[in-house]
This record gives sequence, C-alpha cells and structure tokens, in this order.
Amino acid sequence: MTATVLVIGASRGIGLEFVRQYAAAGSRVLATHRAPDGAARLRELGAEPLRLDVLDAQDIAALGARLANERLAVAIVSAGIFGPRTEGLVAPQAEAFDAVMHTNVLASMRLIPVLAPALAAAGGRLAVLSSRMGSVSAMQSSTGWLYRASKAALNAVLKAASLDLAARGIVCLALHPGWVRTDMGGAGATVDAADSVAGMRRLIATAGAAHNGGFFNYDGEPLAW
Repeated sequence: MTATVLVIGASRGIGLEFVRQYAAAGSRVLATHRAPDGAARLRELGAEPLRLDVLDAQDIAALGARLANERLAVAIVSAGIFGPRTEGLVAPQAEAFDAVMHTNVLASMRLIPVLAPALAAAGGRLAVLSSRMGSVSAMQSSTGWLYRASKAALNAVLKAASLDLAARGIVCLALHPGWVRTDMGGAGATVDAADSVAGMRRLIATAGAAHNGGFFNYDGEPLAW
C-alpha cells in the first residue's frame, strides 16, 4: 500500500521540498497551501493540494473532516514565521507577538488533535519543524527572541503531545532543519533545502518509540531542550 504523507505549509521553502522528495519517492502526498497560486505548484509535483489557513480554526476543523477516512504514515507541520528580526531586548508589538505565537504555537495546538486520528490509524509519525533557536539550554544570544520563545513553546507542545499520543502508536518528533537557504533563512544560510529535507526524511522513516518526544537536528543528532 502506498504511504500517505501530509505536509502542512507546503507551498514554499522546506515544506515544498518535503513535497518534492516524498512525491518523487512514490508516496501519496497531501499538501496544504494558503495562497491560490500554491495549488498549481503542488499539483505540478504530483501532490494533492488542500487549502488551509493555519490561523483559521474553521479551516483546521474542515481539514479534520477531510482526513476522516485517511491513514497518515507521516504528518509534518512546516508552517511557521520568524517575525521581527531583533537584536537585544526589543519589546515586540502586540500584533507581531500574536502573529508569531499564533502561527508557530497555537496552530500546532489546534492541528495536532485533528491529525491524531489519521496518524493513529496508520501508526504514523508526527513531526513539527522547530529550531535550535528554541533550545533554552543551548541559547547564547537574544537575537530574534520572539521567534526563540515561540519555538521553545512549540517544543513543549510537541513533548506534551508525545506523552498522550504514544499510547496510540504515534511517534512525535521536534526537528531542527538547520540554517537552510530559503526565503526565511536567506542566501547566506549554510544548508541546502534538499540536504536538510533528505536528512529529516531519513530520521522520520527510522524513528521508533525511543525517539518519541525527542528534539533532533536534521542529521539525526539529538538536541538539548
């Protein structure tokens, strides 16, 4: 049976590369997009586009209804934003705080319960794209502190979810993709998107119960919270 993979936030960057690689490997890929032009790009890669605004609770509920009879081998939550690129302790504006926290944290807290039944049906794997910048113990800079706070919160969300979902046969992972050359990472980033995604796909494919609730670099190295 062909494995079904769902990529949330798939119309560009790392999410799009996940779609490209999973489709090329023969998986059936469901891929969400927000902008209308994203659908055509995803179809060209062989994916089934699903419109989703991760900030819209009704859209998320509709996704749950769409997945009612699905068996997801893998679900990847890739949607995320960086927010203000601050240096030092610059207080964020309320609008920026809400945008980053709602996209990077609240969306996952709404999505994970919706994705769980389809993942449980296949004993699947759930991966959220976090960042090493969200590691509290490894933090050595305050640069982008709103983004850091959001990814630390996302890590806590993933860890909490792993405690409940393990009993349903789901393996949950928080992944650091590296500093990737994308619109978010910029041209000076050190990791190619194809290499980052290939590494994360290997980890997802081989992850077992011992990996559940863990935080990992794209090459499989465990990371400290």
